[in-house]
Amino acid sequence: MLTTVWDDDDIELIKTIGLLSNYFGPLATRALERRLWCGGSDALLWLAERVTGWGRVYVVESLCTVDSTAARPWMLRRACDGDYLNRYFAGKVATAAHLQEAITAANPDSELVDHTGLLLTIMADSGGTGTTLEHYPPASAVLEAHCEHAGRLEPSIERFVIAAQLAEHLQRPAAERIAWPEGGRERVLSGYLSLLDRDDWCTVARAGLAAGDHSVTWLVETLAPSLGLRAFTVNDE
Repeated sequence: MLTTVWDDDDIELIKTIGLLSNYFGPLATRALERRLWCGGSDALLWLAERVTGWGRVYVVESLCTVDSTAARPWMLRRACDGDYLNRYFAGKVATAAHLQEAITAANPDSELVDHTGLLLTIMADSGGTGTTLEHYPPASAVLEAHCEHAGRLEPSIERFVIAAQLAEHLQRPAAERIAWPEGGRERVLSGYLSLLDRDDWCTVARAGLAAGDHSVTWLVETLAPSLGLRAFTVNDE
């Protein structure tokens, strides 16, 4: 009924139904798309902020198609929550929200920089589910800008892990298929490795390992050996 009738008063009810995203996510999304002219776009954004899993996929993909100016800041900073299913829409968010324009600006805020890093790591591992970095035309420019801006931020465990993931991806043969300017891949890879080698970044990573942070433990067991990360090398002085 809610996808076929046009009563504006139904929007609040549709939002509530949409919170049951695993069951009614697609239905609520379609119903709100039919009401864009009377608040449906704002309702989609409200719902996107609150749902997870497949429900988030449906709503974020809808926001990527409705061309909502109000939704763009949110998509640039909060669309991805780290769930595996983010792979289905990360590339669409990067394109629809004009990520290249935002991250190559002079002074992007830290939330934008961090979310850009998350988007890039998701796209780096999206083969078979969504747009990969190799199929995202501005990938080289976005990677270079992210690396530059990340270096101006205070180190954190999340930033260390993201930088390591991107550095490891840039070492893979697949990264050669990104549309790089001459010497671009080597320059960006060197930039990420330089961040990971900085004393303050190493200190944060070691503290995370000592505290048993699961993301750092995973990093040590999987990516650290191929990257030769000084943070986890014994007798590195």
